Amino acid sequence: MPLTEREEQIWQEINSWEEDFFTYEPTDFGRTYEKWATRQMDLLSGEMQETIGEYVDSALFHIHALIQNSQFQLDTKQRLLSEARVFRDDIFEIEDLKKCSIDQLSYMADQQIARNRLLSFSQGGLAGTGGLLFLGTDLPAMVALGIRSVQSIAMHYGYDIQRPSEMMRSLKVYHAATMPKRFQQEKWDELMAEIREEEDPIFYAGKDVIADISWMSHPIQQAVKMMAILLLRKKLTQGLPIFGMALGAVMNYQQSRKITEIAHKFYQKRYLFEKY
Repeated sequence: MPLTEREEQIWQEINSWEEDFFTYEPTDFGRTYEKWATRQMDLLSGEMQETIGEYVDSALFHIHALIQNSQFQLDTKQRLLSEARVFRDDIFEIEDLKKCSIDQLSYMADQQIARNRLLSFSQGGLAGTGGLLFLGTDLPAMVALGIRSVQSIAMHYGYDIQRPSEMMRSLKVYHAATMPKRFQQEKWDELMAEIREEEDPIFYAGKDVIADISWMSHPIQQAVKMMAILLLRKKLTQGLPIFGMALGAVMNYQQSRKITEIAHKFYQKRYLFEKY
């Protein structure tokens, strides 16, 4: 069925966002960092790079499974269905959310996105204290929060992450969102191509490989952040490492903002594409 005037407007807004967001103009510092990170990864043998990729894939699958089967996720699903029934009384399953208008879905998704960003901000602030427990769990916590955010956005647009195809796609969206800027356009195009070519909504027909060696710049960036926090934890203000806490909070918030923005635009565009 044809898009409504409002849906057409949102479609154009997403296209404009793509042009702006994926424009890549690195700064001098960005170029220097990318060259350094690339050199570090090139030092690894091809076999080691493949092993690391398999390990990261396995870790992402396990984190996804833990989140998916958690009571918190089940509670989120029930809360989402209850919120959707404010707009329509014929919402019983996640797929029924597609009956809502895109503005209604966007409104509900924005509320959850704001909560997830606040969680990331708070978690970053705790990591910024420099405590070994908080700092050591910062990376897995950020990965878990990022994957959970993508899952939540997917559900808000009527995609049940219990399905194998949606599980894989949500992980690929997370992967694309955490890739270096210069690779994100390519990953976005791959995701959109998969949507256009999808035949079976249950089983995933694309490549089941998620991470590659280029994704390792993400944990490298995390390691740099950890070192900066450790250096700043001795700079106390009223007994608190304010600068370290601010650094951790801001960086985690920015990471969460990037993940949720890309995921939200992707599922909005997918919703409109499938409706059209």
